[in-house]
Amino acid sequence: MNWAPDAEAKLKEVPFFVRPAVRKRIEAMAAESGQVQVDLAFFEDAKARFGQK
Repeated sequence: MNWAPDAEAKLKEVPFFVRPAVRKRIEAMAAESGQVQVDLAFFEDAKARFGQK
């Protein structure tokens, strides 16, 4: 899954010990919705669904 640079930068703000799980979950959500790239808007929406800000 491709990540937009701004979404990748936001992912790096996630604590390193949960980052792989967050990446995997967001990529799964993107694939389910037919996305070919994770952009910042999708990343923020996915985080909101996780209940994070």
